[in-house]
Amino acid sequence: MASTLPHPGTARGTVLQSTGSWITVQTDARRIRCRVRGRLRLGAVRTTNPVAVGDRVSVRINADGTGLITAVLDRDTSLTRRAAGRNRGTEQVLVSNIGTIWIVQAATLPNPNPGFIDRVLVSAEIQGIKAGLIINKMDLAVRETATRAAELYQTYGALGIESYLTSAVTGRGVEAFAKALAGQSSAIAGPSGVGKSTLLNKVEPGLNLRSGIVSNKTRKGRHTTSYATLLPLSSGGFVIDTPGIREFGLTDLGPSELSHYFCEFRRYIGGCRFGSCTHDHEPGCSIKDAVERRAIAKTRYRSYQNILKSLRNGGDYRPRRRAARRWRHT
Repeated sequence: MASTLPHPGTARGTVLQSTGSWITVQTDARRIRCRVRGRLRLGAVRTTNPVAVGDRVSVRINADGTGLITAVLDRDTSLTRRAAGRNRGTEQVLVSNIGTIWIVQAATLPNPNPGFIDRVLVSAEIQGIKAGLIINKMDLAVRETATRAAELYQTYGALGIESYLTSAVTGRGVEAFAKALAGQSSAIAGPSGVGKSTLLNKVEPGLNLRSGIVSNKTRKGRHTTSYATLLPLSSGGFVIDTPGIREFGLTDLGPSELSHYFCEFRRYIGGCRFGSCTHDHEPGCSIKDAVERRAIAKTRYRSYQNILKSLRNGGDYRPRRRAARRWRHT
């Protein structure tokens, strides 16, 4: 009896999902369940994952129809964070080859976290990725929570960051967000429980992504998305749905560089009394003056101070030999 197994060969494709044990790759012909070549794993000294969702890869196809990822092609972009837990000294690539990262927060349950927003914005700016903000669950926002959501929307909208107020329950903002995703290479990121998967189910009916509820005890979300997954959109392009993220530590960034990645700070940086001003405790600081005049939002300045402290303490910073960075002044 003749074998019906495919002939071995090679192919190139895009990583759709990585579960740790198996990686799903979409080639021109089909989807292939793959392992990662040992040499790639051994070479990934600085990262917890040598292959990320969104990567373009070379695959050697085995006789049984599975594949072996032998190489990761150059990434156009990658969104990274400092790995958590026992891998804290390394870097985790969350997604790669995207043009936009949408930061999703909830108006309430769980409460929005401006510090998280600002850390992702800094990371996106470093990598040259456009960032947008989604404040979801607006159907639950009343009084204080509605006011807080409106303030966040105004603060980041004033910085030129594309922002939407949405509700998967009422449909508010869903159509506008769907248009923003159409034809683009995007990813969404945020804590568990903010409604990322539920919102995507509204944007693209038929995805049937799992969604969950927020714990009444902890007021935090429960993980329902276990692995990042690349989802093609009927409107063109794709969006990557990511698992809930509780912390976002920055990598490859020194304390003296941080202020350049807060876009509204840049116009004031040259006006400080001291050229080495860290905009924290020094007198004659033009950025602190701008905060006092409300030209810079106090919430953004507090985020800057918190990140600066963590960088000074070594919590986020891992030095790397690299060429001098060039800021993108606006």
